[in-house]
Amino acid sequence: MNSIVRFMRVLHFIFLVVFIAAAEARAASFDCRKARTPDEIAVCQHRELSELDSEMGALWFSYRQLPFLMGMNGVRRDDAGTFLAKRAACGPRVACLRELYIERNKALREDITAAMRELNRERQ
Repeated sequence: MNSIVRFMRVLHFIFLVVFIAAAEARAASFDCRKARTPDEIAVCQHRELSELDSEMGALWFSYRQLPFLMGMNGVRRDDAGTFLAKRAACGPRVACLRELYIERNKALREDITAAMRELNRERQ
């Protein structure tokens, strides 16, 4: 079996395990017992937001496992920081948070897909 296929299967398995575990523990990307800001409290109090946050946590975990060209780790951190700033700006507004999480999860899925395609091209 070619190494990229093996890598993709392992990554897929990791993603599933993390996603399932995250779905069981509401808002798995942070500890709701320590939620203090209006956006964190809203995520912990609304099931849909908690699920979106859990999905984002699983996607972020998968995304961080992918190798990138030099300098891309900084871009990843910047993107994460931008997301957190936008989330804070939403405050407790559920609709704002929902839209933000949907956008972020979509972007992470697209980035993972693009990185996997690039890895596949490099190995061919």
